[in-house]
Amino acid sequence: MRSFAAKVEEGVKGIDGKPSVGPVYRNLLSEKGFPPMDSEITTAWDIFSKSVEKFPENNMLGWRRVVDEKVGPYTWKTYKEVHEEVLQIGSALRAVGAEPGCRVGIYGINCPQWIIAMEACAAHTLICVPLYDTLGSGAVDYIVEHAEIDFVFVQDTKVKGLLEPDCKCAKRLKAIVSFTNVSDELSHKASEIGVKTYSWLDFLHMGREKPEETNPPKPFNICTIMYTSGTSGDPKGVVLTHQAVATLVVGMDLYMDQFEDKMTHEDVYLSFLPLAHILDRMNEEFFFSKGASVGYYHGNLNALRDDIQELKPTYLAGVPRVFERIHEGIQKALQELNPRRRLIFNALYKHKLAWMNRGYSHSKASPMADFIAFRKIRDKLGGRIRLLVSGGAPLSPEIEEFLRVTCCCFVVQGYGLTETLGGTALGFPDEMCMLGTVGIPAVYNEIRLEEVAEMGYDPLGENPSGEICIRGQCMFSGYYKNPELTDEVIKDGWFHTGDIGQIFPNGVLKIIDRKKNLIKLSQGEYVALENLENIYGQNSVVQDIWVYGDSFKSMLVAVIVPNPETVNRWAKDLGHTKPFEELCSLPELKEHIVSELKSTAEKNKLRKFEYIKAVAVETKPFDVERDLVTATLKNRRNNLLKYYQVQIDEMYRKLASKKI
Repeated sequence: MRSFAAKVEEGVKGIDGKPSVGPVYRNLLSEKGFPPMDSEITTAWDIFSKSVEKFPENNMLGWRRVVDEKVGPYTWKTYKEVHEEVLQIGSALRAVGAEPGCRVGIYGINCPQWIIAMEACAAHTLICVPLYDTLGSGAVDYIVEHAEIDFVFVQDTKVKGLLEPDCKCAKRLKAIVSFTNVSDELSHKASEIGVKTYSWLDFLHMGREKPEETNPPKPFNICTIMYTSGTSGDPKGVVLTHQAVATLVVGMDLYMDQFEDKMTHEDVYLSFLPLAHILDRMNEEFFFSKGASVGYYHGNLNALRDDIQELKPTYLAGVPRVFERIHEGIQKALQELNPRRRLIFNALYKHKLAWMNRGYSHSKASPMADFIAFRKIRDKLGGRIRLLVSGGAPLSPEIEEFLRVTCCCFVVQGYGLTETLGGTALGFPDEMCMLGTVGIPAVYNEIRLEEVAEMGYDPLGENPSGEICIRGQCMFSGYYKNPELTDEVIKDGWFHTGDIGQIFPNGVLKIIDRKKNLIKLSQGEYVALENLENIYGQNSVVQDIWVYGDSFKSMLVAVIVPNPETVNRWAKDLGHTKPFEELCSLPELKEHIVSELKSTAEKNKLRKFEYIKAVAVETKPFDVERDLVTATLKNRRNNLLKYYQVQIDEMYRKLASKKI
């Protein structure tokens, strides 16, 4: 069997209450030690400024203008043009009082202004702090206060929200810079609390009038504090240095360079994942390092197909939900074919898959099948696509296989966290043995598994599994203002991810579980299940509740033990006289419960993906006798899943049929 990762240390059996740890694995490029860093690329500023020198006339940032609700073609700024604006925005920041080390917030949709503000921060050793309101109600308020942000760049539609009375953070700001313009009304409102407002053009003009020499960062300087959600409580600020960002980019370049089909300055990336998240941020940094182009979607995810057709990207990265939609679209089109053409498609699919399983590249497995059937799917992706990367949550092996065969491009999964700059592991293109896995360790990190005895995961067992632990040069420096939490997750130099993985004999990693009750849905959003149970449990219709989410699904479901008194009152109002057990089998009761849970979700301002979309009704409370709860009545999630697996599968089946 071919090995894809190097085992550099053997595992150690746990003694004296310490957990067992598995072997340490590295990328094959790092088997004898981490490669020396590129002396020219040591900071995020180096990534950008070196490409400005090498590729000044290359298109860097593209966007689509919307005029009279009509979306136009892509307009581009070159590396040279972006650099000029970066110098002006950076000078303006210094003119309004920003000093090295100062925190600068960026709040809004992906667009050229976002990146220009980010690069301006890097040019003057300012710390960029992305703001992202889907972290939950009050998150922006919390982050501005916690990070002590003084200046913020804001999308025009979000300026009003910052100045609302319940957004207390605005009072500590010194200046707000809109991505476009600020109305006179909002400017007046801001001035009343001592905050200055500027339009983007005003700020550019100030920078031209008051030019300031750049003050580039050192590798050890903080590049960004990126806030991410936790199991409960407030968002946590992940501190990432310039050296960590540069290391990720250099390592990715070394990794990609070993393959025949390399990324170059001619590649084009479609950016639609939030720049406030690590996956898109680091994808863009990598593209900037190559002098390549990044085009932004026009703001409507439902119209992403139109952006794809207009931009014709060569690289697309997304969370599983994006690729699930692509798969659903292809399947729907197949169902509309006549039986003969569908039969031909399936025959060509099996033919090409068979040759890919024998080791042939996707491009050489069956050119005939590509020409007859699959090139039409490639055309739906713009016609130039070369690489699809799925991250943020597991992509089902069935969908990954289908995309590998039909999209006429490389399709791989990756794995990472904000704490590891998103690039912990990545699959090999065209290696079918990596189907359903996240590949091998990144060049500058190493991975091992640690025993989780209470869940039955043993890294030294027959099927080595355990909590994924990461160590290396491409890591965060700690949680901002939270040394206790930092010490909790970093032990003996190893970052404990909370994810459960399995490592195969060939060194390939697969994600199989989550240590804590925090899961990612297929669209990449974290959900704290226990917290949701506490919220939904406040509704009078609920006696017991178990919320379930599948990383391969985009929706939550639940098993509910309803409150008999509440149910009986509901039944009486509708004229039902049946016993409680019979009432629980009524479809109308399920609909009523889902409606009640929706009301609770709205009342508590939950996010849409935290809504319960379907319920199974149980008449008997969860009990210790069936081992569904602990002695302290905490849900035993694995046991509940085994017990209600049939109901769970049925709920997801019905939800899927509704969507079709």
